[in-house]
Amino acid sequence: MPWVKSFLDHWQPNLVLWVESEFWPAILSELRKRKITTVLMNARISDKSLKGWKRAPWMIKQILRTFDQCLAQTELDANRLRTLGAKNVFCPGNLKFCASPLPTNKETLATLKKSIGSRPNWIAYSTHPGEEEIIKSVHLILKKSFPKLITIIVPRHPNRGNELAEKFRLEGFKLSRKSMNEPIHNDTEFLMGDTIGELGTFFTLTGIAFVGGSLTNHGGQNPIEPARLNCALVHGPNMDNFLAIEAELKASGASVCASDATEIAHEVKRLLSNNTLRRRRADAAKKVAEGKLGILDSIFSYLNPELNQLSPIQPMFVTRNART
Repeated sequence: MPWVKSFLDHWQPNLVLWVESEFWPAILSELRKRKITTVLMNARISDKSLKGWKRAPWMIKQILRTFDQCLAQTELDANRLRTLGAKNVFCPGNLKFCASPLPTNKETLATLKKSIGSRPNWIAYSTHPGEEEIIKSVHLILKKSFPKLITIIVPRHPNRGNELAEKFRLEGFKLSRKSMNEPIHNDTEFLMGDTIGELGTFFTLTGIAFVGGSLTNHGGQNPIEPARLNCALVHGPNMDNFLAIEAELKASGASVCASDATEIAHEVKRLLSNNTLRRRRADAAKKVAEGKLGILDSIFSYLNPELNQLSPIQPMFVTRNART
């Protein structure tokens, strides 16, 4: 493509870091022609992608030839890359786990604490279409034991706020939307976090988090984010995006898998009723999360030989996909 050549002609990169695994053949082909050092970082090959690429082995082998190194998120991803023909494959870990804890806005947190008071609460975060219906059922089950319960629900895509709020209210639920600064009243049942940048505040507020995307075929959202902020974790059966960390969290006693509304309600009820259990699970989750902080050093141990060959004025091109 002319725009690819124009971009590379202008910037003349000496090193390309390609983050995750959405491959753009036009760019990769041009990088290969120009023999520009290229590293695939935080690579993940899903089961669906593996099956798809196996139907076009000649194409994926050609694509993977572009990369001088492939740094995989997990050993499973590393083995899949090798199966598809990648060379120099290593597994330093998932780069996402190196991120700093999500920020907490102290002023917002204080306001929410004052509004909610001592009422029991929990959060279902980064939910996807269909999951909100299940969370409603969980809420109704829990209300039998906790009449003053507030369920915090944070849709993965905040622009769904209008649609979701209308559905909740048509069904008779009392809901407060954070994006509209709607007050939390004594009869408020749901707080909807249809905003951006406040998830860390909600995690700090509640201490009990259900992982969205794990009741659908999405594969689950990042469980390390609530773990870093002292949350005990519950998730659905589909955590394909985070299989390795799911196993580690489960083995440490930090998380529990629940398949439907009844099971989720059972696990959340245990955590709401037993603060000692909640703290023990939250502590275990935080310990697992903090154990991932060395991943960045491991990644740089592979990148340093390439970076050391660059002078301070040489440009470097970084690209990533848009998926999370």
